[in-house]
Amino acid sequence: MTAPAPIVTTTTTPSPEHSRLGSKQHSDGGWGLVPVQVRSARFASFEVGDFEAVTGREVEWKYTPIPKIQPLLADSILGTPLEPGTVLGDGATVEWIERSDARVGSAGKPEERASAAAWSSVEKALAITVSGEDHSTTTVDRTGLGRDARAAHTVITATKHSNSTVILLGSGDAMFSENVEIIVEDGAILTVVTVQEWASDAVHLASHFAEVGRDAKLRHVVVSLGGEVVRVNPSVHLSSEGGSVELFGAYFADAGQYLEQQVFVNHDAPNTVSRVTYKGALQGEGAHTVWIGDVLIKPTASGTDSYEQNRNLLLTDGARADSVPNLEIETGDIAGAGHASASGRFDDEQLFYLQARGIEEHDARRLVVLGFLAEVVQKIGSPDLEARLQAVIESELAGNSGKAA
Repeated sequence: MTAPAPIVTTTTTPSPEHSRLGSKQHSDGGWGLVPVQVRSARFASFEVGDFEAVTGREVEWKYTPIPKIQPLLADSILGTPLEPGTVLGDGATVEWIERSDARVGSAGKPEERASAAAWSSVEKALAITVSGEDHSTTTVDRTGLGRDARAAHTVITATKHSNSTVILLGSGDAMFSENVEIIVEDGAILTVVTVQEWASDAVHLASHFAEVGRDAKLRHVVVSLGGEVVRVNPSVHLSSEGGSVELFGAYFADAGQYLEQQVFVNHDAPNTVSRVTYKGALQGEGAHTVWIGDVLIKPTASGTDSYEQNRNLLLTDGARADSVPNLEIETGDIAGAGHASASGRFDDEQLFYLQARGIEEHDARRLVVLGFLAEVVQKIGSPDLEARLQAVIESELAGNSGKAA
């Protein structure tokens, strides 16, 4: 196979009316931001004061309903430690650490104001450390966070050659912004699952930063089912040779619900592998989902093997799915790279196949949706949690009162 030529990005000079897009550090004397040529060049800072007020015109906020998340964009929000419910697996520990701890900030840096506001506001970080070569599962349950704006910071460390799963659960009321750092040391195998089952009027913003070591493997699964506005953005740095990541997402948006995910994979070392698969279903007037997938293959990442895809199933009229895959290649010496995106309605052939075997249309539609999302849900690796989420999805489908597409 002939390797593709490097992609050359082009930029345009911003007009005066866009002079306030982004951070202070990127202004250029009245003409606005200097155009960002690659995803990794986006401005980043730990301090919320380094970011200007969000207008909704910024590239990272262009889809998000800003008025609904405004409390989480303030200079300071409540950041006192809130003890979660935890079930520790063998070889796992949980402790509160100071912001000055070396683990804080080792996996990433905020690239937008909400993430920086949470980072600047928290008093301590929750450190989860997993070890041991025999697989174990640790669950962290966040519930009853209340309606006041609140920030949190979690650091997950998988020690060398460990094999573990960490599940982060969210439910109940929330006006919640968090940063999650994931450190996968050399040779470790780690699965991180984050499940959003918030109350119908909850708001949750999350930035996940992952650093993957040599020959280490990370599986990251995002399942978003509840909440009025939910935005979970994972960013993975494959900084060491032989590292690999699988990023999965499943989401179900009802009428008036907004679910967003911006995924970034940074191939920065030779012979690294990434696979991204996000799948969503939407029903009801005003149901809106956004998926933005960025993959960057740097000149140092020879032998990269990467593929990303997003699929959306629109169940009723009035639903909207935005899907934006991006691929930047800065070296021709790769094993492969590609992306795909599709949003559409039910496959008539699938429905006909099921109905021809005596299955009623309503049940046939339910089975198609369950099968569509099951590919991701089954990646969690916890049978009890998988069964629970399947039941939630079935409940969502049962509540479909919109006009069938």
